[in-house]
Amino acid sequence: MKAKVLIVEDDHSILMGLKFCLEQEGFIIKTAETGKESLVKLQEDYDLILLDLNLPDMSGFDILKQVKDIPVIFLTANDEEVSIVQGLDMGAEDYITKPFRTRELISRMKAVLRRRNVSINQKIKIHNLLIDPSSAKVFKNNQEVFLTTMEYKILLILATNPNVVFTREKILADIWYVNEEYVNDNTLTVYIKRLREKIEEDPNHPEIIETVRGVGYKIGDNK
Repeated sequence: MKAKVLIVEDDHSILMGLKFCLEQEGFIIKTAETGKESLVKLQEDYDLILLDLNLPDMSGFDILKQVKDIPVIFLTANDEEVSIVQGLDMGAEDYITKPFRTRELISRMKAVLRRRNVSINQKIKIHNLLIDPSSAKVFKNNQEVFLTTMEYKILLILATNPNVVFTREKILADIWYVNEEYVNDNTLTVYIKRLREKIEEDPNHPEIIETVRGVGYKIGDNK
């Protein structure tokens, strides 16, 4: 089945070029050039949204708040790290800065769609932590722990691959789908620190997310 994609972009030439290229790849494309138009188009169902951050009438962040259960990739000329982190924290799957190569965009779109289609229904128990992928909820000692989208993504990929060591580069590239040039090691360190503070009994001596010195992070056997 062909994936249906909404492109929200105020530059008409970029919009038409993307529409043509993606339709050649077999995607079904709908377009919007303003935030207001996009909110009308969002009454339909989509498999993916390509969203410009800086629109003439509103911010892409405001539109993202209105999106429910549809993966979003930001396409924007804004390469400031604070904007990238804000977008990812709000739930965007990826953040691609302009100018970009169309082939790279298509590859990352397909990666997001593949990940979205992978259904993980089995609950995961690690020490006193319970992860329920079907509802995207995490419980510690039977009390719900509220994680940001990126914190949850990091935890889930580690938890579904016990004893697999993820290098910092692999987390940046495979989990976030963003260029590590824009989201660097320091940012990842902050996410891991915040995540440990929420899920570990003693964040200074973590038992769930283990550091493999000089390599990266892993979760040991589920206990």
